[in-house]
Amino acid sequence: MNCLRPGSAAGPEGKGERVVDDEMLPTPPWAPYVPSRAELDAFILRVLQDRGADFVRHAEGQFLVSLPGENRLATPCWLVVGEHSLLIEAFVMRHADENHARLYDFLLQRNTRMYGVSFALDADSDVYVVGRLPLHSVTGAEIDRILGCVLTYVDENFNAMLGIGFSSAIRREWAWRTERGESLANLQAFSRFADPG
Repeated sequence: MNCLRPGSAAGPEGKGERVVDDEMLPTPPWAPYVPSRAELDAFILRVLQDRGADFVRHAEGQFLVSLPGENRLATPCWLVVGEHSLLIEAFVMRHADENHARLYDFLLQRNTRMYGVSFALDADSDVYVVGRLPLHSVTGAEIDRILGCVLTYVDENFNAMLGIGFSSAIRREWAWRTERGESLANLQAFSRFADPG
């Protein structure tokens, strides 16, 4: 197992040392430069500002970006600089009321076609999109790409996920609004199964 020796780091010229089975070896010239947390914090801050992103910096290396969509009006997405990777994590929806196996099948099938991130569940079965990037691969273009992917995957699949996991609740809401003459505008995506007519 390769790891950096405590107190050393591979700089821009690839200097530094790695420990391999307690034997000191020079860092190979092709080893990527890994920026520090402070460098990545400043870089990500500049990228998000330059793109006009809606975000809050909570601490060094911790950014919460709000991604505006159509089916899901906003998706909060964390970018968190870790020791070895940049964590990307976006909450999608709370745990489903029903049809759990069908929903999980739906999510797993989509995971095979996704770039950089995948659907995941937390301990409460709430649905997230999660991924990690090696620190040396964090570039402006890659931040653009990964945030665009998160937004696309969440927004394009959101209504289908709600329709699977909350179909009974949606039918009840449709009936309740219909009885009272309330607007059904934001439920039209579910009319195929929610409208008894």
